[in-house]
Order: sequence, then structure tokens, then C-alpha cells
Amino acid sequence: QVQLVESGGGLVQAGGSLGLSCAASGRTFSTYAMAWFRQVPGKEREFVAAISRSGTSTDYADSVKGRFTISRDNAKNTVYLQMNSLKPEDTAVYYCAAARVTNYSYTPRTSIAMDYWGKGTLVTVSS
Repeated sequence: QVQLVESGGGLVQAGGSLGLSCAASGRTFSTYAMAWFRQVPGKEREFVAAISRSGTSTDYADSVKGRFTISRDNAKNTVYLQMNSLKPEDTAVYYCAAARVTNYSYTPRTSIAMDYWGKGTLVTVSS
């Protein structure tokens, strides 16, 4: 069982930056590929970024590529999402998720691939 707790959400102006963190419980963090998803009320949850269990592979949605950076620190059981050049359309609840994997370079992109979810943190980008 893994518990995920997101932090760092808030209100930021368009063009600004914000960093999210996701702290995981347990001693097996390095066996999980991690991902960030986001959801706007009334819309489906969408993939944002993923990082492999080793941290050597990353993947991004086209909408955030070049603006967002996912990283992880396995010693701290934490995954990060640095968001730059934010746009109003980035406004959403951001969720951290973990997928138990054996492949060291696998980066999951779908909700169904994830085993555990955080409760989310709200990011609001004003125009």
C-alpha cells in the first residue's frame, strides 16, 4: 500500500511558474513508476507527465512538453512537477499517481495503468 500526498498547488498568473511535490509513504518507492494527471470539472482526467522508476525515462503530454518537467528523488520518496510558462488552460486539479512496475524504463500514460492515487492539489492560472 502506498499513500501519496500532493502539495504546492495555488494561484499563479499566466506566464508564471509553480512547483508541485508528491510525497509517498513506504519503503518501496523506487519500484513505482510515477505520473501526474490533471482534471477539470466536467472533463476526463488527462495525462500530464510520467517518470520511470529509475528516473531515467520521462514522458509528457504534447500540451505541456517544453514547459513542464517531472523529476523524482528516490531517497526522499518524492516526485516533482515543475511547471513554467503557465497558461489559463493549465488550471486543474493535479493528481499524483504510482504504478508498480518491473520495467525500469517504463513510463505509464493511462489512468488504468496506475495503482495508487493522491487526493489532488488545485492549480489555478489567472489570465
